[in-house]
Amino acid sequence: MTLTDRLTGADGRPGGPGIGPDAALDVFVEWAGERGFTLYPAQEEAVLALTEGAHVVLATPTGSGKSLVAVAAHALALATGRRSWYTAPIKALVSEKFFALVETFGAEHVGMLTGDAAVNPGAPVICATAEVLANHALRERDSSDVGLVVMDEFHFYGEPDRGWAWQAPLLLLPGAQMLLMSATLGDTHAIEEDLHARTGREVLAVTGTQRPVPLEYEWVLTPVHETLELLLREDKAPVYVVSFTQAAAVEQAQALASVEVVTAARKAALKEAVGGFRFGKGFGHTLRRLVLHGIGVHHAGMLPKYRRLVETLAQAGLLAVICGTDTLGVGINVPIRTVLLTSLTKYDGRRQRVLRAREFHQIAGRAGRAGFDTLGHVVVEAPEHVIENAKALAKAGEDPKRQRKVVRKKPPEGTLSYTEATYERLVGAPPEPLRPRMRVTHAMVLGVLDQWEGQQDALYTLVLDNHEDDERRARLLERAVQVVGSLLSAGVLEPDDGSSLKDWLPPEPEPEEPEAPAEQGADTPEAPSEGLGALGEALAAAGFAAPEEPTPEQPASSAGAAEGLRDTPADRPPLERFLRREGPRYAEGPFQVAMDLHEGFALNQPLSAFALAALELLDRESPDYALDVVSVIEATLDDPRPVLLAQQFEARGEAVAAMKADGLEYEERMEALEEVTWPRPLADLLDQALRTYRRSHPWVDPRDLSPKSVVREMFERAMTFGELVAHHKLARAEGVLLRYLTDAYRALRSTVPLSARTEELDDLVEWLGEVVRHTDSSLLDEWEALTHPTQTAEDEVRPTPEGRALSANPRALRVMVRQSMFRRVELLALGRYEALAALDGGLSAAQWQDAAAGYLAEYGEVGAGPDARGPALFHVEQRDGTWAVTQILQDPEGDHDWRITAELDLAATDEAGEPALVVTGLAPTGGGG
Repeated sequence: MTLTDRLTGADGRPGGPGIGPDAALDVFVEWAGERGFTLYPAQEEAVLALTEGAHVVLATPTGSGKSLVAVAAHALALATGRRSWYTAPIKALVSEKFFALVETFGAEHVGMLTGDAAVNPGAPVICATAEVLANHALRERDSSDVGLVVMDEFHFYGEPDRGWAWQAPLLLLPGAQMLLMSATLGDTHAIEEDLHARTGREVLAVTGTQRPVPLEYEWVLTPVHETLELLLREDKAPVYVVSFTQAAAVEQAQALASVEVVTAARKAALKEAVGGFRFGKGFGHTLRRLVLHGIGVHHAGMLPKYRRLVETLAQAGLLAVICGTDTLGVGINVPIRTVLLTSLTKYDGRRQRVLRAREFHQIAGRAGRAGFDTLGHVVVEAPEHVIENAKALAKAGEDPKRQRKVVRKKPPEGTLSYTEATYERLVGAPPEPLRPRMRVTHAMVLGVLDQWEGQQDALYTLVLDNHEDDERRARLLERAVQVVGSLLSAGVLEPDDGSSLKDWLPPEPEPEEPEAPAEQGADTPEAPSEGLGALGEALAAAGFAAPEEPTPEQPASSAGAAEGLRDTPADRPPLERFLRREGPRYAEGPFQVAMDLHEGFALNQPLSAFALAALELLDRESPDYALDVVSVIEATLDDPRPVLLAQQFEARGEAVAAMKADGLEYEERMEALEEVTWPRPLADLLDQALRTYRRSHPWVDPRDLSPKSVVREMFERAMTFGELVAHHKLARAEGVLLRYLTDAYRALRSTVPLSARTEELDDLVEWLGEVVRHTDSSLLDEWEALTHPTQTAEDEVRPTPEGRALSANPRALRVMVRQSMFRRVELLALGRYEALAALDGGLSAAQWQDAAAGYLAEYGEVGAGPDARGPALFHVEQRDGTWAVTQILQDPEGDHDWRITAELDLAATDEAGEPALVVTGLAPTGGGG
């Protein structure tokens, strides 16, 4: 019987007659007691406050049972007929809580929304990422659908890029009851006071430093491997070894591979637990070897399925050591007895710095879990030079003369060090106060204005009635004026209250008088090229004015772009007055979405609005149109640095080889090499377009434009995820690559409007989605396992879920096969017969060469340009369990007589996770093969 069954009223539904908050509390306490849970005082205080309808800020240590309070909150919401939401910062934690709540409340009563997957979205209990709830609040702005919110890991409120998602629901959902939870909140008085003033509900802060499992801290002067050996001997495993770079985490794990960290019996259990889990090539092989030795690795550069495997094995108590970064410090319920920090400094993307108190306690708090341990251990390594100095002094003994002769080592030059005093300060320091991090983006504004009612009030709340100080609010107001103005200029929004664009946007500047012609013979500037003129015309046709261009190096002053944000209301531009709620008040409108936007359309990148305009510049009749659309979108995404640096390394290697062949001297080669970078398709076109775009949008930062070719390279070269990883040696950055491909997939689906889409582009997007899904298994498969009536409990929790069969998505599979066949065309055009033979073994290199000789004797060359890639030259005949595939060759005469034939085995394709394609021949039509 689930907890929901116990909350069912006389009418057979949760929250029915006879069920209210007091009765629900009694049911919950009884249910918890049956499972061996006796509420701690802090838990009891929080649950009673929730029962009385108050907001609760629960700031108790890790392991103090915050999750049980969250269950009580959901039960209270069910009992009172309200919909409750659980939010967390990462999908892995959302997934973990989803399955835990399914077990507690029943599968039919729990849903999940992560932005990638929607499972039972109409359920009364919803698990979601914080951004999903925030975007729901932007669009709906009605608390009737959100009765209670449990915000886990609430310290993310202070994250610069993501904190807005924790603040927005507090601002826009005043009718919802809030439970804000984190072990490292710090001072929350300002948040509590605002929440009380905004909603009228009482707010109770439940704090405490007493942990159910106390922590023991230790500063050690032994190297990491010696410390680990001692911890294992003292039965202080599982140990989480925290490094602050991904490479260091992997190296630490590999260094332990020769040490017996678990027994033979544990190794056998690990082999059984891993079962048929599919480890990919590259890092997958390394991880398999390590986990079978009882050693895990956990960092953000790994594929999510690998991180989840490590978490699952650790939860089962099978791993003795996990080497990773601080990624395990975010919410995942993994029983760790000891945390070993190899350093107290980290690189935060800008500089090397000492850990903040919040970061230190977030990591240290993973040690010692209730129900597993009676004491947790936090061990901090001294810097290497301090350890070596300590060893040298110990070797000198008690003799003062020998001690004075010891030459003490200093920290390496240019590095940031720390001392035992640093360690002691962090142990005793409370978490720093949270800083609000509201932001304004195109996606947020579009979300608000997508609803006709309450546009002005919602924007006012987000921009000027938030948790920020006056200075930050002024900057947010400037940004909001810019964003709304750019959406109006781009034609994404239009007035719908009888006004016109001229009523909202500043007038276009008067064109400057042309300069007098230069004297005959004087140097005259070169006239603008036709290309730039065409760009200007195309952008103007898309609704963008072209006054004087700002300098491209730095964005223009946003204050200037927003007309200065005047002190006097009468002097302020219309959009600023609207956002300040000065002048006319709008209960509805005044804007509506103007374009034919598909479901899920969003502008999530800083240059999304520019990308929308730049798509107008592309030639839809070009055979490269779909790939060019990809390049426009890729140019607006964040750079996956490890991938780009690997591409640059390859490009520079090829350039050096070519320059050597041309006889260039070393100095010339090195100078020329500085200009060689990763592939940047459409760079000139997009750079010129952005300069034109910035004439009417001077606040846009040109540094946000970064042309690159990751998806495009993968598609053009018909590479699988594993092949791209192997080709560029990205085994340690698989997670970075997958996140980038996922972002590209989302951007292509959400940014490209229906008017710019073609069948070929849709095929490409479908292919990319299947690559992402098949690289890392979907949560939907596990949902099916949970609700399937014949599935056993053991099957449900095995850490080996696989994604759906590749053949289940024939459209994406067709694109993959077409790309694989065209790859053979490219290799054939280059005469690379050994490489062709290595692809599948259907034909030997000699057979390829003999067959190609007949074609070359007739036509001389194999076409491999855009026309040769066209869908008209590719055919599939679907048979029982196989596909018969034909790729027609593009010859100079256009006869299209020759073809490559192949067979695709669907069962082998599903097993391999990539097309199992075998070439059967290269011959003219009617010539066999």
